[in-house]
Amino acid sequence: MNPLSSVRGVIIGGIVLAIIIAAATTGIHFNELSLVVWVHVMAGITWIGLLYYFNFVQVPALADAAGDEGGPGGAGITKYVAPRALWWFRWGAALTWLSGAYALYKLNMLHLAFTLGLVGDAFNAQAMIIGVGAWFGTIMLFNVWVLIWPNQKKILGMVEASADEIAKARKVAFAASRINTLLSIPMLMSMVGYGHGGFFI
Repeated sequence: MNPLSSVRGVIIGGIVLAIIIAAATTGIHFNELSLVVWVHVMAGITWIGLLYYFNFVQVPALADAAGDEGGPGGAGITKYVAPRALWWFRWGAALTWLSGAYALYKLNMLHLAFTLGLVGDAFNAQAMIIGVGAWFGTIMLFNVWVLIWPNQKKILGMVEASADEIAKARKVAFAASRINTLLSIPMLMSMVGYGHGGFFI
């Protein structure tokens, strides 16, 4: 069976290849923190990649489709693409946050990050940098599960809703998604800044 013929095969093949490369370059040595950070990065790419897809591609395309009289419309996207993309989106968000929190825990930084490095004997700039990212990620996770997903279910017809409820759901989901896109930019800077000693070094 060709592993490239299915998404599952590609994912499994990629994981196996990554393990082979890791074993060949660093030997057979299990490093839990490295594994957690790897999962965090992979889940984060999935989450933020889909966030950008929704904001930069799908929403404008659906607006164009709605304005194209006689065109094919957006039914195919809303029926087939959006529900599948939202599944990966919301579970990518959850796995990103959980793996990030666990990585901070393993680094003994969880409490320092969420207090922005302001507790303890001295100010901790590294904790503030990663803490900004952790807080923005937490706000974004809240938006995904509490604002975007419940309202998208109304928009996509997965749950019953009146026309007024759907119109309100569109506004809420759109605003939450745009806020997440805005927050993702400084959040990613904070993540990179933590790993490289600061924002502008």
